[in-house]
Amino acid sequence: MQRTRAHGAALASGLALLMGSTALVVVPTMAAAQDQAPTPAAAPPLASAPQSGVITRIIVRGNERIEQSTVLSYLPIQPGETLDPAKADLALKTLFRTDLFADVRVELQGGDMIVTVVENPIINKVVFEGNSGLKEEKLRDEVTVRPRGIFTRAKVQQDVQRIIELYRRSGRISAAVTPKIVELPQKRVDLIFEIDEGPKSGVLRVNFLGNKEFSDNDLRDVVVTEQTSWYKFFSSNANYDPDRLEYDKEQLRKHYRNRGFYDFRVVSAIAELAPDKNGFAITYTLEEGVEYRFGKITVETELQKLDKDVLQQLVPIRSGEAYQDERIEQATDALTFAAGAAGFAAVDVRPRYTPNKANNTVDVVFQVREGPRVYVERIDVTGNTQTLDYVIRRELNLVEGDAYNRALVDRSRNNIRALGFFKEVTIDEVPGSAPDRTGLQVKVEEQPTGELSFSAGYSSVDQLVVDLGVTQRNFRGRGQSVRARVSVGSLRQQIDFGFTEPRFLGRDLGAGVDLYTYRLDYSEFSAYETSTIGGNIRFAFPLTFASRMSTRYTLRSDEVDIDDSLCAGGFVSLALCAQRGRFITSLVGYTYLYDRRNDPINPTRGYRFDVSQDLAGVGGDVNYLRTEATAGFYHGFTKDFILSVTGSGGYIAGWNDDTIRINDRFYKGGNNFRGFETAGIGPRDTNVGRTDSLGGRAYAIGSLELTVPTFLPEQYGIKAAVFTEFGTLGVLDSVDKNYQPGAIDPATNLPYPAGTRDPLIVDDLSLRASAGLSVFWKSPMGPIRFDFSRVLAKEDYDKTETFRFSTSTRF
Repeated sequence: MQRTRAHGAALASGLALLMGSTALVVVPTMAAAQDQAPTPAAAPPLASAPQSGVITRIIVRGNERIEQSTVLSYLPIQPGETLDPAKADLALKTLFRTDLFADVRVELQGGDMIVTVVENPIINKVVFEGNSGLKEEKLRDEVTVRPRGIFTRAKVQQDVQRIIELYRRSGRISAAVTPKIVELPQKRVDLIFEIDEGPKSGVLRVNFLGNKEFSDNDLRDVVVTEQTSWYKFFSSNANYDPDRLEYDKEQLRKHYRNRGFYDFRVVSAIAELAPDKNGFAITYTLEEGVEYRFGKITVETELQKLDKDVLQQLVPIRSGEAYQDERIEQATDALTFAAGAAGFAAVDVRPRYTPNKANNTVDVVFQVREGPRVYVERIDVTGNTQTLDYVIRRELNLVEGDAYNRALVDRSRNNIRALGFFKEVTIDEVPGSAPDRTGLQVKVEEQPTGELSFSAGYSSVDQLVVDLGVTQRNFRGRGQSVRARVSVGSLRQQIDFGFTEPRFLGRDLGAGVDLYTYRLDYSEFSAYETSTIGGNIRFAFPLTFASRMSTRYTLRSDEVDIDDSLCAGGFVSLALCAQRGRFITSLVGYTYLYDRRNDPINPTRGYRFDVSQDLAGVGGDVNYLRTEATAGFYHGFTKDFILSVTGSGGYIAGWNDDTIRINDRFYKGGNNFRGFETAGIGPRDTNVGRTDSLGGRAYAIGSLELTVPTFLPEQYGIKAAVFTEFGTLGVLDSVDKNYQPGAIDPATNLPYPAGTRDPLIVDDLSLRASAGLSVFWKSPMGPIRFDFSRVLAKEDYDKTETFRFSTSTRF
């Protein structure tokens, strides 16, 4: 007889089972202790006999939940084969690898191969006790054992180490975990992790040795580890974590090497436990070296299609500048992108350094070579719970089978980001089936694309401006934009329907239609109301990877209404009264956009420019040419300090002897010029009892905005920016500055001669300016923006406001 036995005792024993350095305690329940027979003693150790023979049949014993056919399917032995010690050992290992059994025996009795198994129990529930520093949800996410899963001691041991590591990373290095099981009927157990968290290991002091160029306080701002203080209750870095020390060493290296210290190195990073064991003192020993500057910068390439002189100009480094690793990375990225744009899918750019200690310079040679071609084997899209796959895939500039090109991957990511459907977009490389194959994994995190918007403003004349609206930008996950909005506000009452298909006829051609009717009530600002009904058709298509063109045709009917009694009583500007009536506008227009920002949502570098023109007079009653242009430049100094410089301007001129009607002019203020009310700047009728804004035919507005840190935890979602805005608005048609026909001169009691200028209609294109603080909050109800403004330059007749907020709730 051959008999083989593995593992010592059955799990039902009531003894402590040693698991490495962790004891697994078996605690029988009261019912089990009363109803069950005494726990059997541990089985004898594995015994082997030299006997072997031919198997006529296989018999499975001891199985309770697991079917005999399942056990037989795992065995690498079949009836008719000869059983020997090697095959018996293979059968044991195979069954144990399934994690279904706590003990297995194989023996041969005559021609019968007897397989006796002791099944691992099923986990009824997993319980954590003693955890106050970490939430139970976080612990459950960390462990691998689950209710209704198979219990194995190896898995429990691994999970104990995971929990200890989790506590260690949270600053509790003395945490201990004791796993216990409570036996239940029907081969089930409750698994209990008893946790002794221990005290939190704080950081008493962060010291630096060898630093001369930067003070200890400067370097403490560089490392992530923070000294423990009573007020840092929100910080997760004010505790000791050995892994964080390695990260801090890398941060110090980046800090010094980005400031010219090419030879810098961290000699050691030591954490010493205080005598009273209440925390650690961390000491970094540094070797700063001397400050280096860039020496000779050259580019070498054997690729005939690439011009070395052109590549040299793309390198953002000049000799004599302070050495910085960041500049090397920027140059490598620029050369890689340029080569990719030139058609080289696989380019290897390697900088070669030659330090010159005699004059403290570093010569850098960028070697641009064609690397081995790697092909995209597979593209997977994950995380899109609402958006359909094809909506994302059609934004990719690569498909399966294409040669990998980093420039196209970056461009694809920006295309997906520009959709506005996702909070986060990443494209990661994953290994392929061969060295020249790679996979791309597109990971997206959906964000709400429906929007219920609300905005309000508080002005210097105690007025509240309110507006509401509803939009869905990703209809049914197909990327289509549908707008069926009823907007009711103090300024605008609007009903409109809009539909946009971004890939009309399956091509990269956007098409859309809008139908609308709205009423604008400017009686509080300019003493008139306008009603409009109309629609437009639009198309958009790309010209290059960075430029896009859109065209449109609009047909609408506008009616300007002013109460006759106000005009007759002289309470409203006669220039406005002359604009009353209904007119048909038929126009064609286009917009050209050139965008070289590194990110379409939150740019940190790059620029954009767009220009649009609309020609009215293709039929209808109104004739004008309107031109507008906007531009923006973005530069990130750090992740917290990002400068944006933007500007916009516009001009509208009538043709065929037409003047510009009141509702076609430009009005600025409110959201597009902080510090001033809606229509708060520009030409105005200042006659007694009138404060009507007349709008203007030309404007120019510039803005400088710098994001600043709020020193609040990132999870609060609060950002801030300081800003200044400056600009002007003006230029009326001559007829709009004159007294209207029939106006009486009080001095002569006769009508003014035709063409007499009204001195109380001001139009001076004077400079306006404001500055202030904007606060952005990603609140649970949606993004909220607060603007606090102070006017720096204005005219006496301008209307200002000191505070404005706006919000939108997304779904």
